Amino acid sequence: MKKTVWDFFAPLYEEAMKSQKHIYDYMYSSISKAVAGKAVLELATGPGMIAKHIASSAQSVTATDFAPAMIETAKKGSVPQNVTFEVADATDLHYEENSFDVVVIANALHIMPNPQKALNEIRRVLKDEGLFIAPNFIVREHGKKNVWQTILSLVGIRFNHDWTAAEYSDFLRQSGWHITSSTILKGRIDLLYTECKKSNPS
Repeated sequence: MKKTVWDFFAPLYEEAMKSQKHIYDYMYSSISKAVAGKAVLELATGPGMIAKHIASSAQSVTATDFAPAMIETAKKGSVPQNVTFEVADATDLHYEENSFDVVVIANALHIMPNPQKALNEIRRVLKDEGLFIAPNFIVREHGKKNVWQTILSLVGIRFNHDWTAAEYSDFLRQSGWHITSSTILKGRIDLLYTECKKSNPS
């Protein structure tokens, strides 16, 4: 996925996701509970929707995206004092090892050509007993795309990985994560909400 695509869609992203309101409300509630009093890193924050919603529960939220226009959009409006927005590449983070209690990456791994690189960086910056929250869009049975996914692909937003719920879960497990919580949320595009721990803490 080219950065220019996300720079272009930055002002439109939040409006487009209103059709998935019930899914985002579930994520806001679940993530807020999970990050209570914690130092949080969010990757692929987009326009900052999750970061702003969970800020009141977290100790701090460092919210990043590799598209500068997304970060500029996120900085608009009311930004909680404990939220910092930064441009950063999820596959090459500048943070030190064991820096965060929680890392969140929502709806991004499936559009990365090499999501394993992001998972490696997440493992590095997450504390050994930390929590990794990775909600992700999925395709339905037999990997069939619905009409909404087809429309997105026509405007330049394509899935590099068409994971079903089972395939996405297997990908996380094979990458060294133990899934502690998993819920499928139905919508225009279904989402698998997952919370994970490191399988083999160093």
